[in-house]
Amino acid sequence: MDEVFDPEIPVLTIRDLGVVREVEFKENCWEITITPTYSGCPAMQVIEEDIIAKLKEYGIDNVNVHLVLSPAWTTDWITANGREKLLAYGIAPPQDEPDKSVLFADPVNVPCPRCKSTNTRMVSLFGSTACKAQYQCNECLEPYDYFKCLK
Repeated sequence: MDEVFDPEIPVLTIRDLGVVREVEFKENCWEITITPTYSGCPAMQVIEEDIIAKLKEYGIDNVNVHLVLSPAWTTDWITANGREKLLAYGIAPPQDEPDKSVLFADPVNVPCPRCKSTNTRMVSLFGSTACKAQYQCNECLEPYDYFKCLK
């Protein structure tokens, strides 16, 4: 699973992202259980196909991939290594608390992944994918995605 990458964020493996729930060998078959980052995530079909293709590279043909929605994925499942990779890639990793700014009008302060300034602003609640918000740094003026905190 460390060689299967997220198609939307290619620096993260599916283990970094925390979507791999379980890997078991039962009745002469590998059973892989995955959970999407959100229930409508369009990448899950590609991830399933990539898991099967990667295992075939190792001569493993008996594979079943199961998609489970409960318990729901949370950004807590992103590994520390995954958070570092997000930052290095230019995506601000999730903050510790869920963003409730839609309810309270003050967006979460997300440091710029490039210059580390906290003088930033949310441009749009939705970024390149539904699980990200679009921010801009007021110091270096660079736009960047913020991986929303989901718990």
